[in-house]
Amino acid sequence: MSKIDAVLLPLTPTVHRPAPPKPPSVVVLAWRQLWRDWRAGELRLLMVAVFLAVAALCAVAFLSERMDGGLRRDAAQLLGGDAVLVSDQATPAPLSELARSLGLQHTTLINFPSMARAPEAQGGGSRLVAVKAVGTAYPLRGKLLLADGRQVGAPQPGEVWVDAQLLDSLGLAVGGRVLVGDSSLRIAGVIANEPDRGAGFLNFAPRLMLADQDLAATGLIQPASRVSYRLAVASVSGEPQALPRFVKQATAFIEQSGWRGLRLDSLETGRPEMRQTLDRATKFLKLVAMLSALLAAVAVALAARDFASRHLDDCAMLRVLGQPQRRIALAYGLEFGAAGLVASIGGVLAGLALHLVFVNLLSGLFSVSLPPPTLWPALLGLALGLSLLMGFGLPPVLQLAAVPALRVIRRDLGAVKAGSVLALVAGVLGFAAILLALAGDWQLGLGAAAGFALAVGLFALLAWAAVLLLRRLVPLAAQGRGAPRWLLLATRQVAARPGLVVVQVASLAVGLLALALLVLLRTDLIDSWRAATPKNAPDRFVINIQPDQGAALRAQLKQSGVQHYDWYPMIRGRLLSINGQEIKPQSFKDERAQRLVDREFNLSHADHLPEQNLISRGNWVNDEAEGLSVEDGLAQTLGLKLGDQLKFDVAGVAVGGRITSLRKVDWSSMRVNFFVLFPRAAMPDLPSTFVTAYRAPTAAAGVALDRQLSQQFPNLTVVDVSAQLNQVQAVLDQVIRAVELLFGFTLATGLVVLLASVSSTREQRTREFALMRALGASGQLLRQVQRAELLGVGALAGLLAGAVAVGLGALLAHFVFGFEWRLNAWVPLASLVSGAVLAQLAGWWSLRGVLQRPVMQSLREAA
Repeated sequence: MSKIDAVLLPLTPTVHRPAPPKPPSVVVLAWRQLWRDWRAGELRLLMVAVFLAVAALCAVAFLSERMDGGLRRDAAQLLGGDAVLVSDQATPAPLSELARSLGLQHTTLINFPSMARAPEAQGGGSRLVAVKAVGTAYPLRGKLLLADGRQVGAPQPGEVWVDAQLLDSLGLAVGGRVLVGDSSLRIAGVIANEPDRGAGFLNFAPRLMLADQDLAATGLIQPASRVSYRLAVASVSGEPQALPRFVKQATAFIEQSGWRGLRLDSLETGRPEMRQTLDRATKFLKLVAMLSALLAAVAVALAARDFASRHLDDCAMLRVLGQPQRRIALAYGLEFGAAGLVASIGGVLAGLALHLVFVNLLSGLFSVSLPPPTLWPALLGLALGLSLLMGFGLPPVLQLAAVPALRVIRRDLGAVKAGSVLALVAGVLGFAAILLALAGDWQLGLGAAAGFALAVGLFALLAWAAVLLLRRLVPLAAQGRGAPRWLLLATRQVAARPGLVVVQVASLAVGLLALALLVLLRTDLIDSWRAATPKNAPDRFVINIQPDQGAALRAQLKQSGVQHYDWYPMIRGRLLSINGQEIKPQSFKDERAQRLVDREFNLSHADHLPEQNLISRGNWVNDEAEGLSVEDGLAQTLGLKLGDQLKFDVAGVAVGGRITSLRKVDWSSMRVNFFVLFPRAAMPDLPSTFVTAYRAPTAAAGVALDRQLSQQFPNLTVVDVSAQLNQVQAVLDQVIRAVELLFGFTLATGLVVLLASVSSTREQRTREFALMRALGASGQLLRQVQRAELLGVGALAGLLAGAVAVGLGALLAHFVFGFEWRLNAWVPLASLVSGAVLAQLAGWWSLRGVLQRPVMQSLREAA
């Protein structure tokens, strides 16, 4: 440096350059992208799909959890105690003494059917009642409430509590008297809530509750009477181990003494037909929710792929400006996480509101008040929404972080990143775990998920084969003359992009499969419910008919206008052996099997197969001397199979036979059904009574006939189930409305899949049509090409979906819902037409602006 420079350098003014602007944080960048993409409509399909799936799942999860929680909470109340010993004889004294010695609260309950009568001054009518004699400590659990608001216990001696139906049917009032056996008892109150009402055929009848001190004076219990004795026990505070010791010692006593007809009872959740209806409804609702989630996964994956293709240029520009891959990936991850969280929260709130509608619609199926909802279903819904976006939406978007500027020219996402694969695997595993948690049944959960995955693979394979066939046919068609230009162009476009067409056909077919499957299952499920309790189902059951009363009773029914009725002998028998091996409750581990073999069966014989029964295995042969027909459920519970030898004890007479057929019986049909039938016209050596079921011509005729039968045949027990039948029909209507409500959510999700499938080709169609228009193609020609392509793809997807729906629906109907499946040959054809129409409508909506865009704008964007 010279001396002059040394002198001048300090005089040079210092220039202060401004610091380069600090780039926005990743959070700010993600927020800006989220707001921009939302305003541009880029995330709407993604968020709508997540919203619908989470809403459907949360609605079902909230409902199921509250029902299960209510049953668990009120288990002791429904049972009548913490544990209950049930027997068909008086409770053994050692067990009563055991409860007393352990300091447990205990009371004895005696239940049996009988006839209650009005005094002659009030008309002298009679009514079957469910008599319940209770001790002074009743109830041990729960509250017995009367209609006037009083909370009471056992009635005072000389008084009874009754159901309102008894007063209405006999024309009685509170304060009046009712005749029960040899006693006249004062009606002291009307029962509003009986905590341990329980289940069973007997409880169709109105309740009459009296003090156990009054029971002997009625003279109702005779040596051959059918009576259920219950010893209910409940623990007291300060003695937590007393109840487990009682259960353990009582179980040991039952096993060691070999006392038949004695068992420790557990919770019964309601009448069999209600339980079956609720089980089927819950399974269907869960299936609908799972299909909504699976469809949402397809919609999210398609929309995310479209989203990624739209953001290729943006990401390339960020890479040119020096943004690292990690920053871009993190920004998109935060954007999708925020979108998923917002959509999931909205879905949770919608599901919470929707489940309240379900609770209202299904209220007739609940015998307990439901506890308030918990956070678990909400957390499950949030996890579903995030797993959908992170597992199925994020992987293609993460690919954007690795897109170089040159990739924009190729319109490609580049090689698959390890992070995308990990996100996909983690999302799929989490998604599968959520579906299994929702199903609560591995068979339903795995069946739906596996069937869905297999359907996707099958659709993709068949679509690929169809495209290959089309690629062979296009040159041949081009050589011929007379083929329209729009058809040739459409087929060439399809054949030119096989991978995209396979994805489009497979996704369309999956959406159409779910819609077709739900339509079929909904229709058959509702039809099976309707058929199970048809409008003309019997509303009267008459039991204890003696053989010498049969002719007179049939004549009375005919005279009263009853034309059709069930008529079967009823034989009481206890199972002694299977294949020569003596049977005891201890022979089985299953609790239901132990109960069944510990009680008497209702057996019968008939010279023809009952019309409401279906043979599932074997053959029904009329008048087969050694044949037996066994109900499917009983055979499964006891491990019976065709060819097994059964022996029963019928009033000291051993009778048996070989199982030659298994029958499917619908216990909710309100018809007379039996576990075991002998295919014989007569069995004169066995003591039996008869049972009949019929529908009264009118309500008034039914009441008059009830009175005539009670007067002419005092020993008969006439059960009027008309009120319960009307209740079942009302409940079925409620269930159907609930099913249809959630069904609408899945339909909406299926339509989102269709829109996402068609929208995923929007950018490519825009470029192709721009080039065609630049080369002189008219707008009308391009519209015809687009219409032909969409109709063809939709028809192919619909045909595949309809064919698979028939097979998959049959499997679900048989193995999951347990009703008969009717083959509908029109389904594939209807699905083909529906697929073509829906694809055309979805294409019109999603692609309506493609042909209106200026050619130069499309070419500039495609460059």
